[in-house]
Amino acid sequence: MKNQRDSNKRNPCRADEKVSGSPKRQQRPEAEKAPKTRVARAKKLAVRPANQKVQSQVRRLQEQRSDLSGIEPVRLQKALAASGVGSRREMEEWIQNGWVTVNGKVAQLGDKVQPEDQVLVKGSVIKLKWPDRLPRIILYYKQEGEIVSRDDPQGRVSIFDRLPQAASSRWVAIGRLDINTSGLLILTTSGELANRFAHPSFEVEREYAVRVLGELDMDKMRLLTSEGVMLEDGLARVERIHSQGGEGVNKWYNVVLKEGRNREVRRIFEHFGLTVSRLVRTGFGPIGLPNRLKRGQFYELNAAEVASVMKWADLPLPDSRRRHG
Repeated sequence: MKNQRDSNKRNPCRADEKVSGSPKRQQRPEAEKAPKTRVARAKKLAVRPANQKVQSQVRRLQEQRSDLSGIEPVRLQKALAASGVGSRREMEEWIQNGWVTVNGKVAQLGDKVQPEDQVLVKGSVIKLKWPDRLPRIILYYKQEGEIVSRDDPQGRVSIFDRLPQAASSRWVAIGRLDINTSGLLILTTSGELANRFAHPSFEVEREYAVRVLGELDMDKMRLLTSEGVMLEDGLARVERIHSQGGEGVNKWYNVVLKEGRNREVRRIFEHFGLTVSRLVRTGFGPIGLPNRLKRGQFYELNAAEVASVMKWADLPLPDSRRRHG
């Protein structure tokens, strides 16, 4: 995926993020919600067909399935969320309300399910989705003014309003970007992959370009990479930072961090009395913002590219054994 990025050619801009799995849904009466803004669907980035060798690899990977008999039982709420029924928190509430049954018995929190179990939610049979094939991954160039949430009482534009639906599964955003930032947003149908990217324990690098009103001198940049600075929620340190020039009073900086606390990039510069006027995230782990991807567009990785990301994450690929029936 690294060949999709070229930090020397990109316009510097980045984004703050908030680590997330499925966005938390707020339960509010319908009367309190503002009318939902209608928006146009995002356009898919058109790419040239891959060569025959890559196409052959893609077809092979798409056909591969894992043996479901070897899948370990998983918690019921996790299986339901991964199958697109709702968020994990919402599924926990439904289980507590007695709206979910497993093999004819009312489910309890802590119950686990396997592929052969029959699950009903509010009386309807749910076909659970199991990780027996490659997940889907899309890259979206988020625009300023869009939120990374499915439910917003203010009726603001959500990235989920623009993106295609994931059949029988649910898109999980990897690392949230606040409403005033833009750039690379990765979405996947695999909660396990999302956790591998975003969980602080893995320390995956996030790369940003930052435009500020003012200038950060070399001593302050060295401080950020060595000792760090103390923010209200703890010490913040960057892995790398360097100037990318600029005109007049506006200066650009390339910044790389290994965490994604809320508005962290903005707060780091505010610590030095500098106002961030533009942020764009251009890299996350092994994935860079494709040079040809325009704001508001998305690109879906092919199976070969997904397999490469799975290997980077040290997650298993589906084997070549086919399911029967």
